[in-house]
Amino acid sequence: MPLFSQLSYATSAATLAQLPESRVEIAFAGRSNAGKSSAINTLAGHKRLAFVSKTPGRTQLINFFTVDDGRYIVDLPGYGYAKVPPEIRERWENVLSAYLQTRHALAGLVLIMDARHPLTPLDQRMLDWFLPRGLPVHILLTKADKLSRGEANKTLLEVKKALKDAPQVSVQLFSSLAKQGIDEAEGVINNWLAVE
Repeated sequence: MPLFSQLSYATSAATLAQLPESRVEIAFAGRSNAGKSSAINTLAGHKRLAFVSKTPGRTQLINFFTVDDGRYIVDLPGYGYAKVPPEIRERWENVLSAYLQTRHALAGLVLIMDARHPLTPLDQRMLDWFLPRGLPVHILLTKADKLSRGEANKTLLEVKKALKDAPQVSVQLFSSLAKQGIDEAEGVINNWLAVE
């Protein structure tokens, strides 16, 4: 039974003032087109719960999906090379950084990185915003099926080594296409959702 099998769309917010009341939430963040929406859909066992697009930057709102009473999975706007005007990108970044740094109900961050291009400067900025809170981060190295097993394991080790000074960060390989890494991700997120 997928972890988020009962997941359902709740609401979207463009500003912090529009965020719903929440007991516990887990945020998913990642560079545009890194596979964030696909990862959420795979974990939910659902094809179109989170909108998947080949056009980077389609998720422009903070989208809330109900796990159960007062607990949410939160799909944050993709960051990076989205073709949007600079002023809109700046507004997103301000909302995103404030959300990550101040949201009281936030129990952990699932950070999505394309296994072929991990730890970009923008990924590092997300970590810089979030790590000072001392909350856990779980990195999904997505699209792992596009690498050979040797390349994927090498990337995994390199990312772990790069983040060895951040003990609250865990890293795994993940593939929505190959259904790889689902049980590991579910185990981590389940533990976070149980914290209140």
